[in-house]
Amino acid sequence: MIKSPLLTERSTKLKEKFNQVVFRVDPRANKGDIRRAVEMIFKVDVEKVRTAIFRGKFRRLSAGKPQGKRPDWKKAIVTIKKGQDIKMEQEMS
Repeated sequence: MIKSPLLTERSTKLKEKFNQVVFRVDPRANKGDIRRAVEMIFKVDVEKVRTAIFRGKFRRLSAGKPQGKRPDWKKAIVTIKKGQDIKMEQEMS
């Protein structure tokens, strides 16, 4: 369900300012699945889940090589209740 945390400059600002954590998730996962997975893995209470689907880009390789496409992926922005925290060093199942 949850593939990995996204550690970017923007996700760091979201964590500091709004207590939100950003994850890369399975494209078939819905908001309820994501909420239950985060609550079970990290033992926190989730207030809200927002998702975004990103389409894979087409890429051309150097001369004579075939064209390709990067895979589609989905991002979830999870709002955690105030006073609770997720440590990104924790192992994910």
